[in-house]
Amino acid sequence: MDSRPRETDAPGDPANGAAPPPAAAVAAAATGGVEITKPRNDKRGYRRVVLPNALECLLISDPDTDKAAASMSVSVGYFCDPDGLEGLAHFLEHMLFYASKKYPIEDSYSKYIAEHGGSTNAFTSTERTNFYFDVNSDSLHDALDRFAQFFIKPLMSPDAVHREIKAVDSENQKNLLSDPWRMSQLQNHLCDENHPYHKFGTGNWDTLEVKAKEKGLDTRLELIKFYDSHYSANLMKLVVYGKDSLDNLQNLVENKFCDIRDIGRKPFSFPGHPCSSEHLQILVKAVPIKQGHTLRILWPITPNVRCYKEGPCKYISHLIGHEGEGSLFYILKKLGWAISLEAGEGDWSYDFSFFSVVIRLTDEGQEHMEDAVGLLFRYITLLQTSGTPKWIFDELQTICETGFHYRDKGPPIHYVVNISSNMQIFPPEDWLIASSMPSKFSPDAIQNILNELTPGNVRIFWESKRFEGQTNLTEPWYGTSYSVEAVPPSIIQKWVAEAPEEDLHLPKPNIFIPRDLSLKNVEEKVSVPFMLRKTPLSRLWYKPDTMFFTPKAYIKMDFHCPLSQSSPESAVLTDVFTRLLMDYLNDYAYDAQVAGLYYAVKPNDTGFQEAMTKEYENFKFRQPYQQVLYYCSLMLDEQAWPWDEEFSALSHLEASDLGNFLPHLLAKTFIECYFAGNIEPNEAKSVIQHVEDVLFNAPISVCKPLSPSQHLARRIVKLEKGLRYYYPAMCLNHQDENSALLHYIQTHQDNVKQNVLLHLLALIGKQPAFHQLRSVEQLGYIALLRQRNDSGVRGLQFIIQSTVKDPANLDARVENFLKMFESTLYQMSDAEFKSNVRALIDMKLEKYKNIREESAFFWGEISEGTLKFDRKEAEVAALRELKKEELIDFFNDHVKVNAPQKKILSIQVYGGLHTAEYQTIVQNAPPPQSCEITDIYSFRRSRPLYGSFRGGFGQMKL
Repeated sequence: MDSRPRETDAPGDPANGAAPPPAAAVAAAATGGVEITKPRNDKRGYRRVVLPNALECLLISDPDTDKAAASMSVSVGYFCDPDGLEGLAHFLEHMLFYASKKYPIEDSYSKYIAEHGGSTNAFTSTERTNFYFDVNSDSLHDALDRFAQFFIKPLMSPDAVHREIKAVDSENQKNLLSDPWRMSQLQNHLCDENHPYHKFGTGNWDTLEVKAKEKGLDTRLELIKFYDSHYSANLMKLVVYGKDSLDNLQNLVENKFCDIRDIGRKPFSFPGHPCSSEHLQILVKAVPIKQGHTLRILWPITPNVRCYKEGPCKYISHLIGHEGEGSLFYILKKLGWAISLEAGEGDWSYDFSFFSVVIRLTDEGQEHMEDAVGLLFRYITLLQTSGTPKWIFDELQTICETGFHYRDKGPPIHYVVNISSNMQIFPPEDWLIASSMPSKFSPDAIQNILNELTPGNVRIFWESKRFEGQTNLTEPWYGTSYSVEAVPPSIIQKWVAEAPEEDLHLPKPNIFIPRDLSLKNVEEKVSVPFMLRKTPLSRLWYKPDTMFFTPKAYIKMDFHCPLSQSSPESAVLTDVFTRLLMDYLNDYAYDAQVAGLYYAVKPNDTGFQEAMTKEYENFKFRQPYQQVLYYCSLMLDEQAWPWDEEFSALSHLEASDLGNFLPHLLAKTFIECYFAGNIEPNEAKSVIQHVEDVLFNAPISVCKPLSPSQHLARRIVKLEKGLRYYYPAMCLNHQDENSALLHYIQTHQDNVKQNVLLHLLALIGKQPAFHQLRSVEQLGYIALLRQRNDSGVRGLQFIIQSTVKDPANLDARVENFLKMFESTLYQMSDAEFKSNVRALIDMKLEKYKNIREESAFFWGEISEGTLKFDRKEAEVAALRELKKEELIDFFNDHVKVNAPQKKILSIQVYGGLHTAEYQTIVQNAPPPQSCEITDIYSFRRSRPLYGSFRGGFGQMKL
């Protein structure tokens, strides 16, 4: 780049309408004058600090933020697991959340975060473990003090260690029937046993408890030893994001994190590639859990991170993964062989990497696997022999630069995790930009990677249920059935030669790359949407950008078509139509997506064959907790159709059915529109006028305005007061040992006062529920309490997935928790109550970070028909007046065990371990004040419904 402004620690360029700054802004750091490249519209301040204990930190000051956040990346992952103690690094990640010498009460860290509007989590990867949280900005100091103790003096009591091994085991149980986990581990398995890539990183009861004891190992002592020998300050990277000044953030970090030990641990490295020659030139046939055919072609390559400024993998994946005319995917789709294609760098570190091409095949494509692979290698040969046109690199660079400089501000918690991870890999000047923006055109670097994508270097993984009974090997950790065949280069050359002759060629120049990024001069300075235009055919809501000042617009059009969801057949045909429309547009519009213009045509509840068939067939393989959520929606939503009826309808449909259906689908419609962002009122009007002209005013038009009586409603079942409904069902996948419970307590329909009471109750109860049901009772890895909102009908729901107890038992544990929580609520001090209210107010007042967030809220009000654009302000006003007694009254009326007004729906999915318990519950008579639901649709028809905001007076009077 040319001249860059030299800044100190102050935030960046003022939005004063001056000429745009050079291509990249730069934040000068406090130590060593390191310059951190940042987006030109980024007004946040950045400072790099290295503490005396060698902990490297990045401080981010954002005076406008409502949320503070922090992330610590530790350069220790499961590659460091001792042999025979698989999952130890992951288990340590779990244990650090429990307690510390300074805060010895179990779960006090997570409780503090939850009660102050935040969230917290962690993950363990191959070479890193990342811990992170966010919290209301005024609570950062105390949150950081608790967070720092993870790395100073954690406590790992024998009891907590024993309990948390069960949580790790439950997490692994959750993944056992997940194809992504299974296929990833199979790739790990088929490599050099002496390379850590071969390891199983999650851990389970067998590795951390049973086998450890057999070897005479005390897992707790091994855990402490691992922590003491691996967790050193010099291997850690910290990012702290807050509204304080950089000086105050620096004082805070120096004070909180100075006591982390630095034992001068040498950074771990794992030289060499996981794949030796015996693991190349192979074809692996694997049997997945779900229906479908997937082809994964992998090559070990030189890691892109070694030449990230040249970005050779970005260049190559752009071309191999292209979907426009002449691309590999375009040809495969034209032949009817492929549903999707993705290309890019997969698993990687500084020492090794894989380039992967993943193709989802159709049934016909499954019969032409060799031709598909042949076409792929023919396209790679085209890239190898046609040079590396610089204009393609220039296009990519322009797109990446635009994406970086006009990147939306996102949640701080995501930002800090991303940056702390980057800090382990990239030099300080590139911590924000990482490898997202190639800047040096290097034909040699591109050619070097292309030269590694050869038949002699390939690993092919082919997944299909059709291989059942044809395999002879089993992967040990997940039980995946597979077989391995040799595929020498001569075979692949034969596939190349025999593949059909098709016109593969490079893409044409992208006409959608934006050239004019100027901001529109809009006179309307409004804080909420207003109705710009209304006709019998459409209604246009408009909200200009008065906050973000980015060259982006957000447009939403909802076609209200009464026929679209009138039956299972209609729902399926509408889905088919929208998919075909997206597919038809893809060849032309793919370039727009590449350039940053995203669009989608989706069916919704008021409007707008093979992949769909597979999706329906795979419905039964959803996790049990997903099944209980499905059943709950099916029971509550008057217009929901069951998946099996839609599947049955799909299997009987012909192409002619769609042709007959389409004129009727659009015969009567009304268009609800929302335009926001960098767009002028006249532009918005002209767009919707054009849509009306095409649909309604053409010489031959099938579309007519929607009659007032046809405006669509969304109505929700009202449960019975004082009655507990329960619905027991066997898990759709009989192989799944997990059971699940959804315990739903329906409270009220949209009402400002009751909304905040419910939200406050959920805020106060969230962490105690997690701690009791998961950490203490170890019912399962998934154990949570959250709000539920069905078109304005609100309530609380507990969701638990477990192999430990059957759903009826889980239901009893929820009731037991509510009895415990009752005393917690009654004994809450006034100070605690006010603190929780303040935390919720801060959450409600959190500003939108980008146009998409703002639009999601306003569109939600429009699409639901509530139109409460001042909802947040009204709810904050109600919170300021709220009394503790009102919260207790709300709990006593709606939530307390045996409350006279309480309305309960208990959805119970029984897994393979609890078949006997299922038989018992369906044979026994219902307990007092309980009613078993034996037929969902009879239940739905028999219950009264809440009124609908949509299509009601709230909208129609406008």
